[in-house]
Amino acid sequence: MTQNELLPPSSPAPDISLIIVSFNTREVLRESLQSVEREKGPLRIETFVVDNNSKDGSVAMVESEFPHVRLLCSPVNLGFGAANNLALALATGRYVVLLNSDAFLCPDSLRLSVERMDAQPQVGLAGGRLVGRDFSLQPSARMFPSILSDFLVLTGLAGKFPNSRFFGHFDRTWADPMQPAEVDWVPGAYSIIRADALRKVGFFDPNFFLYSEEVDLCRRIQQAGYKIMYWPDIVVIHIGGESSRQIKTLEMSSTGAQLIRWRMRSTLLYYRKHHGSGAWMAKMLELALYQLSALRNSQSHDPARRERANHNRNLARLMHQAWQDTQGGRVSPPRPWKFD
Repeated sequence: MTQNELLPPSSPAPDISLIIVSFNTREVLRESLQSVEREKGPLRIETFVVDNNSKDGSVAMVESEFPHVRLLCSPVNLGFGAANNLALALATGRYVVLLNSDAFLCPDSLRLSVERMDAQPQVGLAGGRLVGRDFSLQPSARMFPSILSDFLVLTGLAGKFPNSRFFGHFDRTWADPMQPAEVDWVPGAYSIIRADALRKVGFFDPNFFLYSEEVDLCRRIQQAGYKIMYWPDIVVIHIGGESSRQIKTLEMSSTGAQLIRWRMRSTLLYYRKHHGSGAWMAKMLELALYQLSALRNSQSHDPARRERANHNRNLARLMHQAWQDTQGGRVSPPRPWKFD
């Protein structure tokens, strides 16, 4: 049976195909789906959950508590983009909404999203204002990465001068977060995408297992002639911003080190795809900063600074590994990327 046969011939297309990718997030996934139920109102919505081989009972919970949800189960962890692609291939809505399993819709978020997209056909993808449970603002609207912006972020200058248009360019920290704006990309925790735009540019690039996949998609949508918008009156609670803080200790756990290595892999893949030799420049920038910091701090008698030197030597080692893993950003390692 095809997807079209699942709907009566006279049924109008859904307004939204809403997709949630989940990997061992049963409790927050339940809360996320409950927020969708609260907020769908009169909108016609088909909801997909793509489970990335969870082991925590997520599948059974969705089957028993949300039987109307279309559940797609992968036998392996596909990562973010490729898992979304499974549902995108079946989606029939005029718009696609991507929602993290640890993100919850606030009142009127879906209604406003559809109204904005209907009123502005030149917009291919848009995001809203991401906040924590305490409604503290999270980065919600960004500009494309560049070697300069990487330098400003990695050296801490972006954080030191957040009100500067130059130093705060990447995260737009200088901008009023309550003002709508055309931007380069929005985080994947929540976005609404015009189905016609996806038909033009394709789905997520599966070479990105985790990190950079939404940046790449936004760049391709923008290159197809559409705008990327940030609309602050669309509010979404995202607890990932609260739980995924930067590692506070200078000793990296094995999991933390792997996630950093994955981020580096995706950075190299992104730069190679869109900037060619920029991948080598991105590698050399990070290596230079890590090695300089390690050299400076290793001369100190302060144990904390000597520990910081070890931390930066580890970061340099991870970048070398990421460069080898991806053959300089040219090849994505086989999925699923593993903790090794």
